[in-house]
Amino acid sequence: MEAVNSTVNTFLAKHNKEKRALIAILQDIQAEYNYLPRQALQLVSRCLDIPLIDVVGVATFYRAFSLTPRGEHVATVCLGTACHVRGGPKILNEFEKKLNIKAGETTKDNRFTLETVACLGCCAIGPVVVVDGNYYSHTTIGKVNSIIKTYAKKRVKK
Repeated sequence: MEAVNSTVNTFLAKHNKEKRALIAILQDIQAEYNYLPRQALQLVSRCLDIPLIDVVGVATFYRAFSLTPRGEHVATVCLGTACHVRGGPKILNEFEKKLNIKAGETTKDNRFTLETVACLGCCAIGPVVVVDGNYYSHTTIGKVNSIIKTYAKKRVKK
């Protein structure tokens, strides 16, 4: 608890406790913890004199933020129309089987979070999977295991 306060206070000081820096402060917290802990949001609210509901509103509006712990690696499967008709749901199903989680969940070892998105805007190369910002085009069920193995032993640098 004290460690979170200390870390968040460092981020607040870095941004001179300016209200206009709310998103940047939340980004720093997200990068540090892989999610936005409730305690951190409460401290930001108090220090910036912004109602907690407004801080949470910003945190839930932007997809980059999460209020629950996320895995070290985030795999996103596109389910937009083009990806859907080219097998997106089957690819998602394969990820769910291989990782033993459902979309929106994180593996027990906190290595992977599996998400879906309505469209990534790269329909011509679909179906598309994005892991940690790396795009995998023309993904097939057969490529899923290889994609997972690429990240299974890879540690994210902070």
